[in-house]
Amino acid sequence: MTDRTESAFLSYSRGAIWLHWTIGLLVILNIALVFVSEGISEPYGRTVMGLHKAIGITVLFLSIARLGWRITHRPPPMPATVAMWEKGLAHIVHWLFYALIILIPLSGWLWMSSSLTPRPISFFGLFDVPFLPVSPSKARGDFLHEVHEIMGLAMIGLIVLHVAGALKHHVLEGNAFLGRMIPAFRPR
Repeated sequence: MTDRTESAFLSYSRGAIWLHWTIGLLVILNIALVFVSEGISEPYGRTVMGLHKAIGITVLFLSIARLGWRITHRPPPMPATVAMWEKGLAHIVHWLFYALIILIPLSGWLWMSSSLTPRPISFFGLFDVPFLPVSPSKARGDFLHEVHEIMGLAMIGLIVLHVAGALKHHVLEGNAFLGRMIPAFRPR
């Protein structure tokens, strides 16, 4: 194998792959739930947002685990054919993902904890997630709502950039790049 093919086919660990796809799918589901909830009347809208909050808490804790995994498990190197600017951009995008998958649910939790009329955050009906120790504040709640939404929009942009980059390397450059994170795409 050449250096290009050897480095292209080094894949992430099973734990990293599982966390990547689980968190990624939950984030996409949560974004979809927000858009769906806007057109749903009560009590269904409240139910959809309850699911959104429970998934958000799940994403927060899985993301902390993912960050711990990333710190203790070095990712495979990028193929030698990837330009330095692309490697730099990929590095920035990945760390922005880590920041957002932690900060978005944390800001939502803090927002709900700051509410003047707090409603419990049910974790899929199993238990109520305790509020964070902050005093109720309309100003803080309004600010956190805006921050939560802006970060959500940034997440959508990062997802598009991430998918476009992966497809560029895999489809346009034909280097089986997706095999690093999708075992079915690995060469035999």
